[in-house]
Amino acid sequence: MQSAGKGQRGPIDHERREQILDAANEHFRHYGYKKTTVADLAKAIGLSTAYIYKFFDSKRAIGEEICRQCHERVMADVKDAMGSGKPASERLRLIFLTLARDGIDLLFNDRKMHDIVLAALEEGWSTAADFDAELLSHVRSVIADGRDAGEFERKTPLEEACRGVVLALQPVRHPVLLEFNHNTLIEDASLLAGLVLRSLSV
Repeated sequence: MQSAGKGQRGPIDHERREQILDAANEHFRHYGYKKTTVADLAKAIGLSTAYIYKFFDSKRAIGEEICRQCHERVMADVKDAMGSGKPASERLRLIFLTLARDGIDLLFNDRKMHDIVLAALEEGWSTAADFDAELLSHVRSVIADGRDAGEFERKTPLEEACRGVVLALQPVRHPVLLEFNHNTLIEDASLLAGLVLRSLSV
């Protein structure tokens, strides 16, 4: 049977584990991650706090799993943009717009989850690093496709270009920055994408 990830214990398909995550989702969204305790989650599903620790070694481990699920939903949208069949330049533009739209959706429609993503960045959770690594991989794939198709220049080392694009994505995907600029975020994403694409063009 498959094991759980870092900070998590026991089989990942265990019914109790899913109950804990369901309770965490509800409490984190209602009360916020920082105000929720492991004891709160245990009480909500009629378990002892000690029993919770059979599946997660800390509240942070629970938070990381909830955050990972959120990141997976965002990354699924990015993958949809990647699989659009459009030219590399348009796919790269869609990555900017997709991240901006998903960020705005979290901010206004799921604020407590937005705060969990912020906690992941502030506290250096592995989920944040994993998301960054996957995003870099997708950007690398698009830029490589663009170079092969003659859309993008080849003088800049590939990794340098990819990391530069990921840095340019910061204003539309970092919780604090997108919150500060939420009124113009979609427009900003389009402007940044245009600037990046001009810098990559042949």
